[in-house]
Order: sequence, then C-alpha cells, then structure tokens
Amino acid sequence: MAMPDRNYIESVFQKVDKDRSGAIDARELQSALSNGNWTPFNPETVRLMIGMFDKKGTGTITLEEFGSLWKYVTDWQQCFRSFDQDSSGSISKPELKTAVTAFGYRFSDQFYDVLLKRFDRSNKGVIFFDDFIQCSVVLHTLTAAFSQLDTDRDGFITVSYEQFLQMVFSIRV
Repeated sequence: MAMPDRNYIESVFQKVDKDRSGAIDARELQSALSNGNWTPFNPETVRLMIGMFDKKGTGTITLEEFGSLWKYVTDWQQCFRSFDQDSSGSISKPELKTAVTAFGYRFSDQFYDVLLKRFDRSNKGVIFFDDFIQCSVVLHTLTAAFSQLDTDRDGFITVSYEQFLQMVFSIRV
C-alpha cells in the first residue's frame, strides 16, 4: 500500500499533537488510535510502535516518522480484517491460528492457548486489533533473536542460562 497523502498526514499529525510540540508522545498517540471496540489502545503496543519508528530515541515521533507509523497501522488494519473472518472486530483462536500460520509459523494447538492467554486483555477468548499487532511484533522479534542462535536452522538451540537471560533482556519488545 502506498504512503498516504502528505497533506492528510500533516492534518492528522496536527490533531494528534495536542501540546503543539511538533512531536507525538505515547499518550498522544494512544488517544489518536482506534481499536474498533471503544477501548483505549494497549499502552504496551503504543510503546512498541513508538520505539519502532522513533529514530532519534527521544520517546516521540516526528511528522515524518508519523507518516511511516500511519502506513504501518493501516497495513496492520488490512491484515487484521483479512484474518477476522467473521468480521467480529476480534481474532478468535481459529483465526489466530490461520494468521500465525500464514506468517510462516508452525505451533502446537496448546501454544495458541498460550498466545491467546498472553494477548487477550479482555479475557473474552479473543484478541483485539492492538493486541494482534503486539502479538505479531513480539513473535517476530523473538523469532529474530532465536534465529541468530539457530545457525543451522533446525529449530533448536543450546544456550546457557546466562545466554538465555542475556537474549531475553536485550530484546526490545
């Protein structure tokens, strides 16, 4: 999908930048994002996205970075809708399995229960849009960290406890 019109992005940015600082922080971004179910966007997902697009490490995003983030969220909305087969506004366990499998992962049925438990903030047995983004980003980030140690690409690694802790604590999720 192409980048949205710059004038449109500027007008949205100005509406979101409530304090007129010229940058958007996590609080401002959270208030601007819609989950589609009248609940606030997950603060952890907002933090993850700010971290992904904040190139200077200021904890805020500029207009240029906001344009990229806007496209990212829009792309995720399309992805989410394509897997929300019943158009319920949430991803059920079978829909999650379809999505994660389409992303190239192969997990046991029990692991999908773990994912659902971890990313279902509503405790309704479903994952909403913001948590779907977070689940996908965390899976990707953890897979990348694992892959660095899985040099023979067999899906297994041997690590010491300290290596494990170092891997876990150095991951930005």
